[in-house]
Amino acid sequence: MTLLDVRDLSVSFGRSRTPAVRGISFDLAAGERLGVIGESGSGKTVTALAVMGLLPENATVTGSISLNATEIVGLDEVGMARLRGDVISMVFQEPMTALDPTMRVGRQVAEVLRLHQGAEPGAARERVVSMLGEVGLTDPQRVADAFPHQLSGGQRQRVIMAMALINSPDLVICDEPTTALDVTVQARVLEKLDEVLTASAAACLFISHDLAVVSQVCHNVLVMLDGEIVEQGTVADLFNRPQHPYTRGLVATARLDQIEPGERLPTVEDFHARRP
Repeated sequence: MTLLDVRDLSVSFGRSRTPAVRGISFDLAAGERLGVIGESGSGKTVTALAVMGLLPENATVTGSISLNATEIVGLDEVGMARLRGDVISMVFQEPMTALDPTMRVGRQVAEVLRLHQGAEPGAARERVVSMLGEVGLTDPQRVADAFPHQLSGGQRQRVIMAMALINSPDLVICDEPTTALDVTVQARVLEKLDEVLTASAAACLFISHDLAVVSQVCHNVLVMLDGEIVEQGTVADLFNRPQHPYTRGLVATARLDQIEPGERLPTVEDFHARRP
């Protein structure tokens, strides 16, 4: 069953004649995990924000984005607010910009429950503490009472995961959720994300520049370059049989152990130079 259906989506900003996203189409089934990879500026985050209805006012969006048969393109803010945090949610790249530094963590996570489910404070607190434990935070009672600055980067990212998942949304968008973390913490967060997504059966749109990271979480992948999708397929196909030169370059950088000493790795400029 198709959960998210994107057709001929284009996004441009202001008076720019060069769209940030150009005519892309893809779909996401219920429970599926789809990775979106590409360099910075390739259109990954713009695509995610279009799906979330969070693009700035100067954005012009054409095409179609259908979520559970609800058309998002052109939907007003009241309609989008009903979907966000309930049907669809997002894990942002930098949790310190997504969390209010003046509010305790537990209160921020509980607001999502109160807004969409009308949960009473006591019941909300109990569910928040439980959810913080589910995403792998030890001593969730203490974490709930802490301010964001009192937590580590890995702990804050898990709080954002808890906030995104607490209402059991149908679709979770993860935008570079581990980029700001060190390798060891990144591995633990990805492992826990995999566990929670499996338990909740939520679909996931996972955005990254790192094919190796995407391969740990996703079933399928689409590759973006200059606002377009240049290749898509299963994780295994893209790793073992990449077709587009850009994809082959990404795979090469993910397999540095197979590079011969002195061999030149492809750069982003190589692929831009080949485009008309």
